[in-house]
Amino acid sequence: MRPSIRVATSAVGTLVTVALATGCSSSNEAPEATATASQAAPEGSAKEAAAKPSAAAAKTPLVAVGKAGAYTAEDSATKVKTKMEITLNGVKYVGPSEINTTTKPRGQYIVLTLTVKNVGSAEGGFHPYGLMKWEDGQTAEQEASTLETTDAGQDVDATYRPGQSVTGDVVLDVPRKGGRVNFYDGLGAASLTFKLPSA
Repeated sequence: MRPSIRVATSAVGTLVTVALATGCSSSNEAPEATATASQAAPEGSAKEAAAKPSAAAAKTPLVAVGKAGAYTAEDSATKVKTKMEITLNGVKYVGPSEINTTTKPRGQYIVLTLTVKNVGSAEGGFHPYGLMKWEDGQTAEQEASTLETTDAGQDVDATYRPGQSVTGDVVLDVPRKGGRVNFYDGLGAASLTFKLPSA
Protein backbone atom coordinates (compact mmCIF):
# COMPACT_ATOMS: atom_id res chain seq x y z
CA MET A 1 0.00 0.00 0.00
CA ARG A 2 1.33 3.43 -0.89
CA PRO A 3 2.28 5.73 2.03
CA SER A 4 -0.27 8.41 1.02
CA ILE A 5 -3.13 5.88 1.05
CA ARG A 6 -1.86 4.42 4.33
CA VAL A 7 -1.82 7.92 5.92
CA ALA A 8 -5.31 8.69 4.57
CA THR A 9 -6.66 5.37 5.80
CA SER A 10 -5.03 5.87 9.14
CA ALA A 11 -6.45 9.41 9.39
CA VAL A 12 -9.97 8.20 8.53
CA GLY A 13 -9.63 5.41 11.09
CA THR A 14 -8.52 7.90 13.70
CA LEU A 15 -11.45 10.21 12.91
CA VAL A 16 -13.93 7.31 13.12
CA THR A 17 -12.40 6.20 16.43
CA VAL A 18 -12.52 9.75 17.82
CA ALA A 19 -16.12 10.19 16.62
CA LEU A 20 -17.18 6.90 18.14
CA ALA A 21 -15.39 7.62 21.38
CA THR A 22 -16.88 11.09 21.57
CA GLY A 23 -20.31 9.75 20.70
CA CYS A 24 -20.00 7.01 23.29
CA SER A 25 -18.74 9.29 25.99
CA SER A 26 -21.42 11.89 25.35
CA SER A 27 -24.11 9.23 25.16
CA ASN A 28 -22.80 7.78 28.43
CA GLU A 29 -22.88 11.19 30.06
CA ALA A 30 -26.33 12.06 28.74
CA PRO A 31 -28.12 9.10 30.37
CA GLU A 32 -26.33 9.79 33.64
CA ALA A 33 -27.27 13.45 33.47
CA THR A 34 -30.81 12.51 32.49
CA ALA A 35 -30.99 9.95 35.28
CA THR A 36 -29.64 12.46 37.78
CA ALA A 37 -32.10 15.09 36.59
CA SER A 38 -34.99 12.64 36.69
CA GLN A 39 -33.96 11.45 40.14
CA ALA A 40 -33.70 15.02 41.38
CA ALA A 41 -37.15 15.93 40.08
CA PRO A 42 -39.07 13.39 42.19
CA GLU A 43 -37.11 14.41 45.29
CA GLY A 44 -37.98 18.05 44.67
CA SER A 45 -41.60 17.24 43.96
CA ALA A 46 -41.74 15.00 47.05
CA LYS A 47 -40.43 17.86 49.16
CA GLU A 48 -42.96 20.21 47.58
CA ALA A 49 -45.76 17.67 48.14
CA ALA A 50 -44.76 17.33 51.79
CA ALA A 51 -44.75 21.10 52.20
CA LYS A 52 -48.18 21.58 50.59
CA PRO A 53 -51.26 19.80 51.99
CA SER A 54 -52.90 17.59 49.39
CA ALA A 55 -56.58 17.67 48.55
CA ALA A 56 -56.83 14.03 49.66
CA ALA A 57 -55.58 14.97 53.12
CA ALA A 58 -58.35 17.52 53.60
CA LYS A 59 -59.44 17.98 57.19
CA THR A 60 -62.38 15.89 58.40
CA PRO A 61 -65.40 18.11 59.22
CA LEU A 62 -66.08 18.35 62.97
CA VAL A 63 -69.82 18.39 63.68
CA ALA A 64 -71.15 19.69 67.01
CA VAL A 65 -74.75 19.53 68.27
CA GLY A 66 -76.99 21.70 66.10
CA LYS A 67 -74.46 21.79 63.24
CA ALA A 68 -74.17 19.95 59.92
CA GLY A 69 -71.26 18.49 58.04
CA ALA A 70 -70.99 17.24 54.47
CA TYR A 71 -68.87 14.56 52.82
CA THR A 72 -68.65 12.77 49.49
CA ALA A 73 -70.18 9.30 49.61
CA GLU A 74 -69.01 6.70 47.11
CA ASP A 75 -70.87 3.52 46.18
CA SER A 76 -68.31 0.72 46.62
CA ALA A 77 -69.75 -1.32 43.73
CA THR A 78 -70.46 1.34 41.09
CA LYS A 79 -67.95 4.01 42.25
CA VAL A 80 -70.72 6.63 41.78
CA LYS A 81 -70.21 9.60 44.11
CA THR A 82 -72.67 12.02 45.67
CA LYS A 83 -72.63 14.59 48.46
CA MET A 84 -74.29 13.72 51.75
CA GLU A 85 -75.02 16.12 54.61
CA ILE A 86 -75.54 15.03 58.22
CA THR A 87 -76.91 17.28 60.95
CA LEU A 88 -76.28 16.31 64.58
CA ASN A 89 -79.62 17.32 66.11
CA GLY A 90 -79.00 15.97 69.57
CA VAL A 91 -76.89 13.73 71.82
CA LYS A 92 -78.23 11.89 74.86
CA TYR A 93 -76.53 9.46 77.24
CA VAL A 94 -79.00 6.73 78.20
CA GLY A 95 -79.31 3.56 80.23
CA PRO A 96 -80.52 0.20 78.81
CA SER A 97 -84.10 0.72 80.03
CA GLU A 98 -84.36 4.03 78.12
CA ILE A 99 -83.82 2.25 74.81
CA ASN A 100 -85.89 -0.83 75.68
CA THR A 101 -83.02 -3.29 75.94
CA THR A 102 -81.79 -5.65 78.64
CA THR A 103 -78.31 -5.81 77.15
CA LYS A 104 -75.78 -4.01 79.30
CA PRO A 105 -73.36 -1.74 77.44
CA ARG A 106 -69.61 -2.34 77.55
CA GLY A 107 -69.30 1.31 78.52
CA GLN A 108 -72.06 3.89 78.06
CA TYR A 109 -75.01 3.96 75.65
CA ILE A 110 -75.38 7.19 73.72
CA VAL A 111 -78.11 8.19 71.25
CA LEU A 112 -77.20 10.46 68.33
CA THR A 113 -80.23 12.05 66.66
CA LEU A 114 -79.24 12.70 63.05
CA THR A 115 -80.78 14.18 59.95
CA VAL A 116 -79.21 12.60 56.88
CA LYS A 117 -79.78 14.29 53.53
CA ASN A 118 -78.56 13.60 50.00
CA VAL A 119 -77.54 17.04 48.73
CA GLY A 120 -75.78 15.66 45.66
CA SER A 121 -76.92 14.66 42.19
CA ALA A 122 -76.71 10.85 42.41
CA GLU A 123 -78.07 8.13 44.67
CA GLY A 124 -76.08 7.63 47.87
CA GLY A 125 -76.23 5.68 51.09
CA PHE A 126 -75.64 6.24 54.78
CA HIS A 127 -74.86 2.95 56.54
CA PRO A 128 -73.41 3.62 60.00
CA TYR A 129 -73.25 0.09 61.42
CA GLY A 130 -69.63 -0.95 61.89
CA LEU A 131 -68.41 2.40 60.57
CA MET A 132 -68.61 4.53 63.71
CA LYS A 133 -65.64 4.59 66.08
CA TRP A 134 -65.18 6.47 69.34
CA GLU A 135 -61.95 8.03 70.61
CA ASP A 136 -60.68 10.72 72.94
CA GLY A 137 -57.32 12.21 73.88
CA GLN A 138 -56.41 9.19 76.04
CA THR A 139 -57.98 6.24 74.23
CA ALA A 140 -57.41 5.02 70.67
CA GLU A 141 -60.39 4.43 68.38
CA GLN A 142 -62.88 1.84 69.60
CA GLU A 143 -65.77 0.29 67.68
CA ALA A 144 -68.97 1.96 68.90
CA SER A 145 -71.73 0.49 66.70
CA THR A 146 -74.65 -1.43 68.17
CA LEU A 147 -77.77 -3.11 66.85
CA GLU A 148 -79.88 -1.24 69.44
CA THR A 149 -82.60 1.13 68.26
CA THR A 150 -85.04 3.65 69.69
CA ASP A 151 -88.73 4.12 69.00
CA ALA A 152 -88.17 7.72 67.87
CA GLY A 153 -87.76 8.84 64.28
CA GLN A 154 -87.04 6.77 61.22
CA ASP A 155 -84.20 4.47 60.22
CA VAL A 156 -81.34 6.61 58.91
CA ASP A 157 -79.52 3.52 57.57
CA ALA A 158 -80.86 3.79 54.02
CA THR A 159 -80.12 4.64 50.41
CA TYR A 160 -81.13 8.20 49.49
CA ARG A 161 -82.05 9.65 46.12
CA PRO A 162 -81.04 13.28 45.51
CA GLY A 163 -83.03 15.58 47.80
CA GLN A 164 -84.26 12.83 50.14
CA SER A 165 -83.65 13.03 53.89
CA VAL A 166 -84.41 11.05 57.04
CA THR A 167 -84.26 12.01 60.73
CA GLY A 168 -83.67 9.25 63.25
CA ASP A 169 -81.47 7.86 66.00
CA VAL A 170 -78.24 5.90 66.03
CA VAL A 171 -77.45 4.11 69.30
CA LEU A 172 -73.77 3.70 70.13
CA ASP A 173 -71.85 2.05 72.97
CA VAL A 174 -68.90 4.26 73.92
CA PRO A 175 -66.32 3.68 76.68
CA ARG A 176 -67.23 6.88 78.53
CA LYS A 177 -68.82 10.30 78.13
CA GLY A 178 -67.14 12.93 76.00
CA GLY A 179 -64.68 12.37 73.20
CA ARG A 180 -65.73 12.11 69.58
CA VAL A 181 -67.20 9.63 67.15
CA ASN A 182 -65.65 9.22 63.71
CA PHE A 183 -67.83 8.03 60.81
CA TYR A 184 -66.06 6.24 57.95
CA ASP A 185 -67.79 6.09 54.57
CA GLY A 186 -64.78 4.44 52.91
CA LEU A 187 -61.39 2.97 53.67
CA GLY A 188 -59.53 6.29 53.98
CA ALA A 189 -59.78 8.99 56.59
CA ALA A 190 -62.97 9.59 58.55
CA SER A 191 -65.71 11.29 56.54
CA LEU A 192 -67.18 13.14 59.53
CA THR A 193 -66.38 13.52 63.22
CA PHE A 194 -69.13 14.12 65.78
CA LYS A 195 -68.10 16.04 68.91
CA LEU A 196 -69.74 14.60 72.02
CA PRO A 197 -70.59 16.50 75.20
CA SER A 198 -68.90 15.35 78.40
CA ALA A 199 -72.16 15.35 80.38
